[in-house]
Amino acid sequence: MKIALVDSGLGLLAAAAAIRRLRPDADLVVSCDPDGMPWGPRTPEDVTAHARACAQAALAHGPDVLVLACNTASVHALAHLRAEFEPGLPVIGTVPAIKPAAAAGGVVAIWATPGTTGSAYQRGLIAEFGGAAEVHEVACPGLAEAVEYADEAAIADAIASAAARTPAHTTDVVLGCTHYELVDGQIASALAAPARLHGSADAVAAQALRRLGPGPAGDGTLTVLHSGRPASLQVAALRYPQGEVLTGIRV
Repeated sequence: MKIALVDSGLGLLAAAAAIRRLRPDADLVVSCDPDGMPWGPRTPEDVTAHARACAQAALAHGPDVLVLACNTASVHALAHLRAEFEPGLPVIGTVPAIKPAAAAGGVVAIWATPGTTGSAYQRGLIAEFGGAAEVHEVACPGLAEAVEYADEAAIADAIASAAARTPAHTTDVVLGCTHYELVDGQIASALAAPARLHGSADAVAAQALRRLGPGPAGDGTLTVLHSGRPASLQVAALRYPQGEVLTGIRV
């Protein structure tokens, strides 16, 4: 059983670690793009091209399912990759967890990159799944980049800025970028009042395993690709619990 995950950078760690917890025997191929990241400022066509290149590099390793573990790439490239690779290879996308966050009808803050905040895509998800909840969009400039490089000071500053712009009566926070799940504890601590945090990694992992179906176990291996090149997991990844789950190493 082999699962490939694609993202611009370390955001894929959240879903990869969730899969590893559910299936320690699964072989994982993580294909990120340090040469081209961040993807957020790129045009939709450029994001699609970069995501496809990372997917093609991963496919050379014979995965049984492909996970597009990036919100931005899922917006722009998911339909293209599904048209190209399915039905032979299941392709799983990542969607912000707005539906479960809004289910109780409370006050929901969606933390997302500046490019996603206010986008037609996110507004469409709010209209479809927001229900009776009071939904606020909160842009988080610089947070994904700070997480990517494990820049603790920049992470703290970006989180503090977003928390200050989050309504004090917020009941639920949607982590609308996969990078944010790596610092969910810091986000929770920075909020004015306790709130439920909603990431997508667990749902993505469960969906990937459902699409995969029964099959032979693997050896729990980890293959890392950087812009298509064989590599080792970035040192910054080891700063996060999810990196430790994948490697067993703590820095």
